[in-house]
Amino acid sequence: KVPLYEASTQFKSWRYSPERLRHVRRTLSAGAVAAIRKTLETDEPGSSTSVSFLQPDDELLLVKLYITKIPQLCGHFRFPEEVEATAISYLKRFYLKNTVMDWHPKNVMLTALFLATKTTNNPISLDSYTSNIPKTSQSDVLDLEFLVAQSLNFEFAVWHAHRALWGLWLDLQSLPDLTESLRPLELYETALKHVRTSRFTDAELIYAPSQIAFAALSLVSPFLCQKWLDSKAPADPAAAESYLQVLEQTNSAIGNMIMQQGQPPDVEAAREVDRRLKLCKNPEKVVGSKAYLTRRAEEERRAEEKRSKKAQDMRKISEGEDPFGSQLVRQQESPGVDDDDDD
Repeated sequence: KVPLYEASTQFKSWRYSPERLRHVRRTLSAGAVAAIRKTLETDEPGSSTSVSFLQPDDELLLVKLYITKIPQLCGHFRFPEEVEATAISYLKRFYLKNTVMDWHPKNVMLTALFLATKTTNNPISLDSYTSNIPKTSQSDVLDLEFLVAQSLNFEFAVWHAHRALWGLWLDLQSLPDLTESLRPLELYETALKHVRTSRFTDAELIYAPSQIAFAALSLVSPFLCQKWLDSKAPADPAAAESYLQVLEQTNSAIGNMIMQQGQPPDVEAAREVDRRLKLCKNPEKVVGSKAYLTRRAEEERRAEEKRSKKAQDMRKISEGEDPFGSQLVRQQESPGVDDDDDD
């Protein structure tokens, strides 16, 4: 029987090994740099030689900075934790299909958060949302909403570690030899803080929510984790030993990730990346640039061709010509075939 999580789009589409994750980011970055360099050279030969393009780690630093903005906005709007966690997941996933050099994370972050309010059934009107965020217009969100949804493959469901942690805590409450004094609520709350810290890392892109939840709890109370394991471990000693070895390796890797990479980024370093981004952003995305105007003109030309074709089809209909082709004439039945069922 396949576990529910392994049947989810999250498991099928958004789980990576650390090596695969690095490869995806390097490939995206290299492709963006090549495209931007080509555009710059077409506009002004030799102009790309002095440009300091962003590296994958630079992009990740800037995305991480805007991840830290999501809890702040959720606190301001009093959104539930489900919205916050979902928006962070959307932002991470978006930049596994796109680059910072094409789309600045500020408006993507705002759009991801607005989209998360809808997909988690915590809607807010666009006017209420944008009017409470300084220097933000409705178009800043709406212009990117379809792009964000498309980049997510329209796969909006997210399995979260904080929900897995709550399930783990309920399991502990059902164990007969664990009194309330042995599992004070403070331990759960501290573990939940570790889960929230994990959102600043790549943990959810590599590990299952239950693995992250267990690692967060083990950082707080190895005793409770052991009790839970004793109740869940396979009866066969060999299978139990193999199970524990794998769990120990995973637990250690997630714990190290939370403790070493779960801190907010250096703001000044992120600002420096942002300053460099202004010089290496895709010119086709910069409103008013020559490349932008050229691209818009090409899009308008294609749109005009579609409108002309549609108008031509409508004209054929009004003139009596069938746009689906001439009517098929039924062939006369062969006289040698008797369709009668009578004997």
